[in-house]
Amino acid sequence: MTAKPKTVDEYIALLNDEQRAALERMRATIKRAAPKAEECISYGLAAFRLDGKALVAIGATRKHCAFYPMSAKTISTHRDDLKEFETSKGTIRFQPEDPLPASLVRKLVKTRIQEIRENEQAR
Repeated sequence: MTAKPKTVDEYIALLNDEQRAALERMRATIKRAAPKAEECISYGLAAFRLDGKALVAIGATRKHCAFYPMSAKTISTHRDDLKEFETSKGTIRFQPEDPLPASLVRKLVKTRIQEIRENEQAR
C-alpha cells in the first residue's frame, strides 16, 4: 500500500505525466492569484489555505483531473464560464489535455478569496 502523501509535491509526484503537468500549471496559477495561501493536503487532495480557511484544492483520478473551489457558491457564480466543463456542487472536472484556462482559475480563486473575506466580516 502506498503511503498517503503529506505534501502537495508528494501528491503531484504520484500522478501520471499528463496529470502532473496539468496540475503543476494550475498550482502555479493558484499561487500567483493567492500568493499568501499555504499549500497543504486536505481531504486527501492537494489544497491551499488562506488565513487558516480552505481556499481551493486540485486533484486527479484515473478518469479526470479536478478543481475544487471548496464552495458551491463559486461554481454557481461562474456557471456560464464553466459550461464547457463537467461540474457538480463542489467540483469542476476536466481532462489534462483540456485544462481550465489560467484566466478562469484566477477568477475562481479571486471569487473564493472574496467569499472568505465576506464570511470573516459577517462574523
